Amino acid sequence: GKLDMQLGTEMSYSEMERRSGGYPVDGKIDKWIIATGVDPRVPDIPGLDHPNVLSYIDVLRSKAKVGHKVAVIGAGGIGFDVSEYLLHHDDADDHDKKADEVDVDEFLENWGVDKNKSVRAGLLPEEDIQMTKPHREIVLMQRKKGKLGAGLGKTTGWIHRSTLLRSKQVEMIAEVSYDKIDANGHLHITIGKGDKKSTRVLEVDNIVLCAGQISKRDLEEAAVESGGDLTTKVFTIGGAYEAGELDAKRAIDMGTRLALRIKDDDVVPGKHAFQADIGAEEKLYDTMMKLMR
Repeated sequence: GKLDMQLGTEMSYSEMERRSGGYPVDGKIDKWIIATGVDPRVPDIPGLDHPNVLSYIDVLRSKAKVGHKVAVIGAGGIGFDVSEYLLHHDDADDHDKKADEVDVDEFLENWGVDKNKSVRAGLLPEEDIQMTKPHREIVLMQRKKGKLGAGLGKTTGWIHRSTLLRSKQVEMIAEVSYDKIDANGHLHITIGKGDKKSTRVLEVDNIVLCAGQISKRDLEEAAVESGGDLTTKVFTIGGAYEAGELDAKRAIDMGTRLALRIKDDDVVPGKHAFQADIGAEEKLYDTMMKLMR
């Protein structure tokens, strides 16, 4: 077989039908795998159309200008990533720093690494750590009760939480209801429930939406609605298949397993998510976790 990469190509359902019908003759497509990812989820909050409100796409891809005081709605992986980005990114910068542009000495100072090895284990005490001054003040919020960042990845989650907390410029609030955004672009919230609830008005320069994602499935939905031949030939994977708790490892695994079996006649849309058998190590881990709870 061969791989034909067509970059800068926008695909529509009508174009999918054309190519599935045998045009061009040497490029007929028998089956389609849709890996279009996700779109930002837009929460239902009165006043959301205020110009101070941005999505994480506006901030990260479109490089929208963001003020000094920021409210971030949503404390999942994206909420933490955007908050950390806003702490360190200056709108005066003409580009985002690449790995080889990071100041190594500054990084070591921020994490309390003693290059002179003058203290035990080479780690400075907390009071001697020199943190780079953050560029913004941030309020990071989530609807659910409990610690923010509890669902972050085991290997890097602690880094994100530590970075935000050590900056002393990020306030984290759980169990938040978003009441409205007023004419000034300020966010009105209710914290808690019942007798313990309280209200606040966050007088911020911008509100950034990081409230999760929804699957981008318009091509698959068009195929199903058409009722034509493509109904049995369009397969979604990754975020387009399931947006919740988006995971690159899961998406790659799903795509690989589908690629190995897509030629089989019994592999049809809706029954194309395959998983490996649970190994002995995973069974042992699950058992130990149950005993520890």
